Amino acid sequence: MRVFVTGGAGFIGSNFIRYVLAQGKEYQVVNYDKLTYAGNLANLDGISGDARYAFVKGDICDAGEAETAMRGCDAVVHFAAESHVDRSIYEPARAIETNITGTFVLLQVARKLGIGRFLHISTDEVYGDLPAGAFADERSPLRPSSPYSAAKAASDLLVSSYVRTYGLPAIITRSSNNYGPYQFPEKFLPLMITNALEDKPLPIYGDGKQQRDWLHVTDNCRGILAVLERGRDGEAYNIGGSDIEENLAIAHCVLRLLGKPESLLSYVKDRPGHDRRYALHCHKMEEQVGWKPEISLEGGLRQTIAWYEQNREWMAGVRGGEYRSYYEKYYVNRDTSLNAIAPEAANSAI
Repeated sequence: MRVFVTGGAGFIGSNFIRYVLAQGKEYQVVNYDKLTYAGNLANLDGISGDARYAFVKGDICDAGEAETAMRGCDAVVHFAAESHVDRSIYEPARAIETNITGTFVLLQVARKLGIGRFLHISTDEVYGDLPAGAFADERSPLRPSSPYSAAKAASDLLVSSYVRTYGLPAIITRSSNNYGPYQFPEKFLPLMITNALEDKPLPIYGDGKQQRDWLHVTDNCRGILAVLERGRDGEAYNIGGSDIEENLAIAHCVLRLLGKPESLLSYVKDRPGHDRRYALHCHKMEEQVGWKPEISLEGGLRQTIAWYEQNREWMAGVRGGEYRSYYEKYYVNRDTSLNAIAPEAANSAI
């Protein structure tokens, strides 16, 4: 099978490519990536010489480029997205263009080329803020809170419409908070780890009591491949880690595992509209495709911390000018940035 992977130079996409090629199965991969700030070919060091792998630089919003690169492929696994909530709050147009228009373009191209399977990678954030103790299953309503999650929910519905209207053989996966190697350090866990390694403050939004369902990226990649191989067309599948912890507890765990003082914790103004709880029911994955998570949160955190400790050159490479500018604006000078961009939301934040 020749698989067209969008966003394959990003965090989950690059881990998926590595995972698939390591299985020794009859897979070939075309990695199609625009190489924006979060796309990094260093995430695929050691893969570029593999005869089963090819990289094509391109934009998912460009139908001509996408068709040329997708031609000859059997399946699409669509990771490419503007995936950072904060960036979508401050720059919503980019999230709408990439996540909705980009998905539409790929669906059109896949229809034209007769692609045999279209796997759309989504997020648990489309279910929105859940009440205490609640879990979302695949039948739960979509109630997104941010421009990012709203754009992902819209693209989910677009994919489903192509199944119903055109008979496109498409599937959706919705995964919980991924963590692991090669994750861009603007996201919560790598930010906690990389700052702790350098004895810098760990910025905690609000009271830090936001609950997330933590999933190691390898478990997610294993689940995505299982859905690609055994999932049913037209279905959505939740992929969660079944490890629900508060952000503050995760930060404390990182400090404990690194032997760093809790004085590094630094509370900053909360994100506008910040969801308090995400949690997934994943029975469908186990029943239909035989998947369940295998990596415990404590074990996965130890592995992830060790990877960042051993890959400081990679860290230095991705934490350059654009990232540094973003970090200083939205963490170091967060109050000023929020008031300048969204004064009403900032004044109502925790």
